[in-house]
Amino acid sequence: MAGPGEPPEGTPEGVPGGGEDEYRSVVFDESFVRAARLQEFSAQERLDDHLPAVRSRRPRARGRGGRQVLILAVLIALAFATAVYMGVRHPYQQPSTRAAEPLRVTVIPLAPRGTVPGGAPADLFAHSRAAAYRTGAEGVTLPPVRATRSFPESQVMAALEAAKEYVVRSALYPDVLTGGDVRSVRVLLDPGQLDQFDRSMEHPADDGHHAATGWLLRFDSAKVALADPGVRVRGTLAVTETGPDRLEVTGDHTLVYAVRAADGGEGGGRASLFTVRRELRLRFDRADLRDHHLEVVHSNVQAGPLACAADSAGRLRPLLAGQSAKGDGPAGTDPYDPGRATASLCGVLAPGALPSPNS
Repeated sequence: MAGPGEPPEGTPEGVPGGGEDEYRSVVFDESFVRAARLQEFSAQERLDDHLPAVRSRRPRARGRGGRQVLILAVLIALAFATAVYMGVRHPYQQPSTRAAEPLRVTVIPLAPRGTVPGGAPADLFAHSRAAAYRTGAEGVTLPPVRATRSFPESQVMAALEAAKEYVVRSALYPDVLTGGDVRSVRVLLDPGQLDQFDRSMEHPADDGHHAATGWLLRFDSAKVALADPGVRVRGTLAVTETGPDRLEVTGDHTLVYAVRAADGGEGGGRASLFTVRRELRLRFDRADLRDHHLEVVHSNVQAGPLACAADSAGRLRPLLAGQSAKGDGPAGTDPYDPGRATASLCGVLAPGALPSPNS
């Protein structure tokens, strides 16, 4: 029998002394309730809608998961599309496979008719036709820049700036002029011309392709030194489109140098002027514009005072103050001798190209 005061069936569950006393310490916090997969309807909801006592929360969870999967798929698709676009528009494109055209060179010495005048550099310049020329890179001016049919203004400007840089480095840098380091010129060349350039520097030849003085201007430093580092320059640059993938820049510059004997002996230490007329044709394809390179297609150099017999392919050896050509002239050409098809070209330096005797 049950004890005094106890119901015949024993103590009901849920009241003191019941079988659930061991679970009284369990606390269901809000996060636990929110994470439950079943949610009980309120009494009012069950009365109004005659709904079951509970409802499942799984569909909502699956809905959120579906949206997350969809968002992730969209992000992956965007990333893939971006990768494909960047691959097509990648700035580091493959180099051009077109072979660079070899440089063609003409170097013409100009021999004076009389004695080369000498004096102080400032006086010589003041009494010469170079008196109004600008000094150094300031004399290498750029024309107005306009877009062409196939090239925007920015690419036309890039071609002109590279052309100016080549003129300055190859004809005005003291290290280059005195026969020193030529890397400052070499780095501007299209890779397809580097072998020709290197051969011209190491083994210059008067063959129309391998004259070092066609690529750059340099003096025989054993005999000639600069009397004034300020080279006087005047000339023009012009750009034209010669094809849908090609620009050409032509340069025509007159450069006037004050030179003297390297040892200071010959010429009594006086300076003399040496004038170079240099015409260049430079070519740019789209790879050259991208990589800041250029091709030197043609170089025409006329320089004096020089002796016609002097070898001007490797270095320039000007006639200095007090010297003359002494009747020097170009070697004769024998049309019956197949071993010598042409003779070296030579011209006469006009008297007006030298400083006036008042200097």
